[in-house]
Amino acid sequence: MLGRIIRHELRNLSADRTLTLVVMIFALLIGYGLYNGATWVDFQRATLRAAGEEEIARIAGARAVIEEIDSGRSEVPRFADPRSPAFAGGAGGARYAVMPPGPLAALAVGQSDLYPYYFKVTRQSRQTFTGNDEIENPALLSAGRFDPAFVIIYLYPLLILALCYNLLSQEKEQGTLQMIMSQPVALRTFVFGKVLLRATVVLVPAIVLTLIGFLALGGEIFAEGAWWRCLLWVLVVAAYGLFWFGAAILVNSIGGASASNALALAGMWLLLVLVLPSLLGVAASTSYPAPSRVEMIQAVRRASAEASAQGSRLLARYYEDHPELAPAGGAPDMNDFYARSIAVQTETEKMMQPVMEYFDRQVLGQQHLSENFRFLSPAVITQAALNDLSGASAHRYRHFLGLVEQFHHRWLEYFNPRILRQARLTARDYDSFPVFAFKEEPAGAVVARVMKGLLGLLVTTAVVVWLALRRLRRYPLTA
Repeated sequence: MLGRIIRHELRNLSADRTLTLVVMIFALLIGYGLYNGATWVDFQRATLRAAGEEEIARIAGARAVIEEIDSGRSEVPRFADPRSPAFAGGAGGARYAVMPPGPLAALAVGQSDLYPYYFKVTRQSRQTFTGNDEIENPALLSAGRFDPAFVIIYLYPLLILALCYNLLSQEKEQGTLQMIMSQPVALRTFVFGKVLLRATVVLVPAIVLTLIGFLALGGEIFAEGAWWRCLLWVLVVAAYGLFWFGAAILVNSIGGASASNALALAGMWLLLVLVLPSLLGVAASTSYPAPSRVEMIQAVRRASAEASAQGSRLLARYYEDHPELAPAGGAPDMNDFYARSIAVQTETEKMMQPVMEYFDRQVLGQQHLSENFRFLSPAVITQAALNDLSGASAHRYRHFLGLVEQFHHRWLEYFNPRILRQARLTARDYDSFPVFAFKEEPAGAVVARVMKGLLGLLVTTAVVVWLALRRLRRYPLTA
């Protein structure tokens, strides 16, 4: 009987040209989203490639200048001398710390267009070089980019609801439901057959076309860490779709007219996809207000000015705490600009530490609140999971910042002692500079977060379907 129901529904849907048109438009939207996502990834890769080429050319130029100085063909002032550790540790020999696009970056831009994905690390304070964000169109950042994740989160449910808002109401309004129920078939079986066919029509394009387009645009499913991300992506998208099918069955089970069902489902979409996520963002920013970037910059400037006013005293105390860093063969020059800058920077970072810790606590508080309450909306759950799988989540960015902080610490450990000792670098020393190496988050951490969200989606869907099945037992067969 189930097979007959599916074949009958297939004939009905095939005769409806609107369905074909809607599915074609949906496929085009997925393709356009993939194109946008791939374009953004190409832009990121081109930017990182240009940064790497600039670094190579700059360091090669510094080596060439050192050779000219050593051969006596050229002289340069100290502030531009590539043999100076102060120059090499600053702009002259700076290294880039980069976070490459994730394995599925083209499928969800997420927050990768909000956060910088590379830093030019120097011996300046971390707040200095991490604050140099790229300038983006604020309207684009607030609206988000049109990518496959956007299609899945916002448009995918609308297609499901458009196909399912009148699952039973249409049959009842046309007077055919009583005739169908006079046959040896249960109402739940009839509904299951109709939903099964519609789920195939919707889920297959959403999943298969996305993966085919991803491969066509240069994606590599079998790259390191990509295959299990693709598998989880499919499961999350399928679970999100099943929730909306369950919601459609629940609304149909109430027994209202088709127009009432459409209105109720549209309101549910509006609440779960638009209203609740917005309210959750407002609640997070209100509960854990973070200081503005302008206030942080002002705080850094005040701390730097206060420390600079005590430069000589701070340097003397620094040498007292680190006597092994004093220049060999003579007393340290308390007026040396670069030596004083190290002492001033150390004091500035010490004064700024409470401010930075407060900022980090507020940001983490916002993130934790959003994660704890994301189960109120399946759209938020799905967005978080897709961002995690694509490598565009706030978690990955914080992981990147942690790696940058460790690298910056190693950078200072390398150059500061050489500056204080007034050492001279050679062309060969440039090969021994610290080099940044990005390491992905442990796969277990990503899987754990995604599986928690996936489980939440499945539990919510199970509850909705259970309520719908209970309501179907009392479904009125007549209008």
